[in-house]
Amino acid sequence: MEVILSPTIPSVKTLSPSFSSTSSSCSFNQNFSLNLSSAIRNTSSVKKRTTSSPIWRRNRSQHQNSLSVRISATSESAPSSMETTVASSKIPSKMKAWVYEEYGDPSVLRLGEEVSVPAVKEDQVLVKVIAAALNPIDFKRRQGKFKATDSPLPTVPGYDVAGVVVKVGSLVKNLKEGDEVYGDINEKALENPKQFGSLAEYTAVEEKLLAIKPKNLNFAEAAGLPLAIETASEGLEKAGFSAGKSVLVLGGAGGVGSLVIQVAKHVFGASRVAATSSTGKLELLKSLGADLAVDYTKENFEDLSEKFDVVYDAVGQAEKAVNAVKGGGSVVVLTGPVSPPGFRFVVTSDGAALAKLNPYLESGKIKPLVDPKGTFEFSKLVEAFTYLETGRATGKVVMYPIP
Repeated sequence: MEVILSPTIPSVKTLSPSFSSTSSSCSFNQNFSLNLSSAIRNTSSVKKRTTSSPIWRRNRSQHQNSLSVRISATSESAPSSMETTVASSKIPSKMKAWVYEEYGDPSVLRLGEEVSVPAVKEDQVLVKVIAAALNPIDFKRRQGKFKATDSPLPTVPGYDVAGVVVKVGSLVKNLKEGDEVYGDINEKALENPKQFGSLAEYTAVEEKLLAIKPKNLNFAEAAGLPLAIETASEGLEKAGFSAGKSVLVLGGAGGVGSLVIQVAKHVFGASRVAATSSTGKLELLKSLGADLAVDYTKENFEDLSEKFDVVYDAVGQAEKAVNAVKGGGSVVVLTGPVSPPGFRFVVTSDGAALAKLNPYLESGKIKPLVDPKGTFEFSKLVEAFTYLETGRATGKVVMYPIP
């Protein structure tokens, strides 16, 4: 596989967002808004279930002179070796990025052609994004579900990223230009997430939130992991899960659920793992390591005679989940109402946590699960979100390649 990514350097002077203080934050918001407004005027409207493919391709011939990121791999699905060459001195000042200026359904998304590349703080690195994954929190944020704690509009969405470091801040200690990294760019998922997300050609992110990409995974596979695998691992830890205990995973074929099964089994040493899914996905659950696959279309998991030390609810059925847990057990709740002994859990992004999980990924004990539809081109973000929001995705929905 060989991919050449060559964004252009615009000749005009652009406003650069600043992050260094309260006043610069204000400047960032104003400059970001101005740049995005200009960018959006150069795009065509994106209607629901449509894409902006013509926009994505429009200036492709111009993107030849600045930054060249060459990726060579022996296998498209799981490259065993990768060569990356980055000319950091030629980072453009403008980039393509998906943007929304108001909350709503996928139709509010626009592909901006001239969005300013984010500035890099002292503790951050600039990542040339190769792939980015979508999560339910992305569309809930876009719908305004937590607007009270969201960063100001307009927003470049996206939490999960996999890409190449092209610039490092002065306080960065471990990462260097050319490193292939992955991570969840927002430390607190619901508290002031970044205005500049990962659904762009470049994103700036704190070093502490990133880890080196597992060598056996390609960028698309790696991009689908950070938020979901950290949610799986940290949620089990908060529930007091440990070797010899049992767990029931509600929504075992989803992005988080599929990883809870594997992390519980291989990292925590679960004695028994059960999981729910629809009929067509039962064999998938078993292949991931589930000892018991429950077809929720034919039986009620809460009526099982077997009870579990932990029930991990990734689908919002906590009221039923409490009937499947042992006395003294816990119910991890990601969404929906919470009933005791359930507790609400929101992940905190941590690159060190990813690094600890890398050996399980590189050994093949834990496998990423990308939706069978395959990856979506960067121009097809509206289609990708529309599909994710049906609730029928298996594993992760990933945008790749990002030009």
